[in-house]
Amino acid sequence: MPSNQTVNAVEGRLRARDVRVGCRLWMLDGERTVPTTVTAVATTRAREVVDVVTDRVSFTVAPDQMLGTPDGWVHARDATGTVLAWTQARKLCRTRLTVKPGYELGYLIGANCADGTVGKNYVSLVVNDEAFAERYAACLTAATGLPARPEAVTRPSGYLQRDVPGFRVRVVSSYLADLMRQYVGGDAHHMRQRFPRVVLRDRETFEGFLDGYADGDGWRAKAWSGRLLVSANVPFLSDLAQVVGARFTPRNRGLASQLAVVDSWPARGTFQSEQHPLQLRESCWTQVHEVRPRTTVNKPFTLYSYRLDPHPGFLVHGHLARQPWSDGRVTPLTPRPGGRRPRLPGVCRPVP
Repeated sequence: MPSNQTVNAVEGRLRARDVRVGCRLWMLDGERTVPTTVTAVATTRAREVVDVVTDRVSFTVAPDQMLGTPDGWVHARDATGTVLAWTQARKLCRTRLTVKPGYELGYLIGANCADGTVGKNYVSLVVNDEAFAERYAACLTAATGLPARPEAVTRPSGYLQRDVPGFRVRVVSSYLADLMRQYVGGDAHHMRQRFPRVVLRDRETFEGFLDGYADGDGWRAKAWSGRLLVSANVPFLSDLAQVVGARFTPRNRGLASQLAVVDSWPARGTFQSEQHPLQLRESCWTQVHEVRPRTTVNKPFTLYSYRLDPHPGFLVHGHLARQPWSDGRVTPLTPRPGGRRPRLPGVCRPVP
């Protein structure tokens, strides 16, 4: 890495020359970001580097730097036209939640799908029923560990033409907001959200989902034992109807449809458990548009290499890279202009 190129450290961005033994860098392990520790640093000099231009940013590395792609590791000089593993670097510093499966998680998701709001960095629920808000707050805390409590608010009523009292539960967490969007297919808008199949992990989680959704957009039937769920999102209710084995007929002209879920639905044997990730998928792919070589004639570039443990990779502006050395040696450099021999790996000086 050139000396001024920044890498993503746990304590914040660091220039390559400022990374020391003991520093913790971020690494992509599958779909999640994890820290890894620098155990050794070495430097060398070269007269050529490359600028890698992606959808997100442009960063500078040595031509032999290894970058992570769907087909494995490739040298930076050969990365044109491929895609690189990437995560949003600005979100690396946020607190990661440990999500607990069970009834509370199902209730949280169901209530969010019915009456919740998922913003850029927050999740909130505003309702008239204080007991509903208290149950939602308790389930949110139990499932995610985030402190939550209802607070009294007022909101305008278009029907009554005045402000009406209500209760709000609001938690600021971009991680939870992204997680809720992941559960419902990427778009948390009530008319575009998909049925969150993560609640099909087990019967307990799914029952919590039904209760949470019924408390928001539904009610208990008085003449028979069961729930009525209401939504104008027809694909959402159609997928839910298949899970409970219910017959569903959507209403026409954009009117809200109803789905009847009897309490004896488990006897139909239509529920099939499915395993979906509870934790947030933090990795995606970004396109490499161009790799531009850069050479210098006078002052050579100072390049830094790292040995890391337990993971061998690290992130450069969120892009996955790997240590360019093997067996404790830095990758040999290309010949210098004018036919002079390259500097050998053995003369790289260690950085304390």
